[in-house]
Amino acid sequence: MPIDVFDAIKPSLQGLLGGARVALTGPGEEEAEEGHVLRKPMVVDEVTYLFSACRHSIPFTRTEEIFCGELVAAFAVLYSGFRQEGYAAHFRTALLASLMDITVARFLRGDHRKAFWSIQQLIQLLKNLSYQRYEGKPATTGFLVYRTTLVEFRKRVRYQKCAWLDLNPQQALTPTLFDNPLTYRFIDGTNSLFAANVQMQLTGIVKPSGLTERDEVDRHAHRSVFALLRNAGAGAFAVKVNESSEIEAIICPDKLLVRRRGQWGIFDPDIFRSFLAGCLDPEEIEELAWTLYTLSKARHGTVVLILERGDRQLARLKRGSVGGDDPLGMMLAKRVKGKTISQLKQSGELMRLLSSDGMTVFSRRGRLLDTGVIIDTSHARELVTGGGRTTAATAASFSGRVIKVSEDGPIELYQGGARVYSFG
Repeated sequence: MPIDVFDAIKPSLQGLLGGARVALTGPGEEEAEEGHVLRKPMVVDEVTYLFSACRHSIPFTRTEEIFCGELVAAFAVLYSGFRQEGYAAHFRTALLASLMDITVARFLRGDHRKAFWSIQQLIQLLKNLSYQRYEGKPATTGFLVYRTTLVEFRKRVRYQKCAWLDLNPQQALTPTLFDNPLTYRFIDGTNSLFAANVQMQLTGIVKPSGLTERDEVDRHAHRSVFALLRNAGAGAFAVKVNESSEIEAIICPDKLLVRRRGQWGIFDPDIFRSFLAGCLDPEEIEELAWTLYTLSKARHGTVVLILERGDRQLARLKRGSVGGDDPLGMMLAKRVKGKTISQLKQSGELMRLLSSDGMTVFSRRGRLLDTGVIIDTSHARELVTGGGRTTAATAASFSGRVIKVSEDGPIELYQGGARVYSFG
C-alpha cells in the first residue's frame, strides 16, 4: 500500500515543510484540518490518494506548493516501478535514499523534461564533493545553469561587468570532473562558477563582479548570483557546495534549496515575510531574514524578539544583561540603540550584535531597543524541552514574534509560547 510506504518518509517531509503535519489518505478518507492546508492528489494504479500538509500559523508558500507537487509525482513513479512482492523493505530504502534528490531534480528542471538526468548527475556529483576535504578545508564549487542561448548569456554577463572565460571545447559533466583539485580550488563557487547549459555541457567560467556583495551577509545571500540569474533566462538556477559542506540550489528571485546534514530543506524568505507581516517593514524583514540565514550557515546562535509594545513591556520582561553593569559595555550598547535593522546591516554591526550572547530586541518599527538581554522565563506555561535559547525564545514569544538560530544551524520561529516553524 502506498500509505504504508509513505510512513517511511514522513519525518523527512515534516522537516522539509518546517514541522508541518503530513499525511497520505485513500479515497474517501480525507481528514478535517485546521489552519493552513496544502493538498496534492496522487494517482497509483488508477486509485487517487491525497497528500496533505497542515501548519497552524504559517501559510504555505508558492515554492513549497510546487515542490510538493513534484514530490508527489516522484513518489508515484517510484512506487509504480518497484512493487515486486517481498521487496517492500528494498523499496523503503530506495525511497528514503533517493526521493528528495529526485524531487529536487524535477523541481529544478522545470518544463525541460529531458534535463532530469543531467541535473540529477550534477546533484550526485556535488553530494560526493560535499564530503571531500583539501588540506583540511572543505571543497567548494559552484555551477550556474542558464536557460538562454550561450551567445545571449555571454553578452548579458559582460553587460553586468562580470568576467567571462570560454571553455573551448565545451566540457561534458562526468563523474571524474573533480579528480583534479583545480576544478574545485580554482572554481570555488564564490569568486567563480562554472557556466553550463541545461544539458550540463560546461561552456564557460563566470566571475561575479561582487558589486552587490557589500559584506558577509550579501555574500552568503548570493546577491551577485541572484543578479546573474535574473539575466540567465526563465528557470535558470545555480548550485553550490559551500564552506559548511552544504549544497545550496539558488533559484530566482530569492529562494534556496539547502541540503544540510543529509536532508533537503527550503529556505524561503516568504515564510519570514508572512511571519513578520505587520511587525516590521518589508525592507527590515529582508535584511533580518538573510542575516539570520548567514548566522545559521556560519553556526552562530542567536535569539531575536520583535516586541509588540514598548519600553514598559521590555522592562517587565528583562531580568538582566549579559554585560551586567559594565560601563564600557553600556556605552557601546547605547551607541547602537535606536538604529534600524537596515542601518545596522549596512554598517556591518547587525551580524556582530546578533552573534553576541543574550537576546536582541527590536521594536515594531525595526529599531534596536536592547541587546544582550537576559529575560524572565518563569512565565513559560509548559515544560520546555531544549536549552537556554529555546527556553528564552518560548518565554519571549508571549511578548512578540521570536526567531531563534541554534549553534548547530536550525532556524525556528516562535509565537504565543509555541514553535510554529523550523528550517534546517
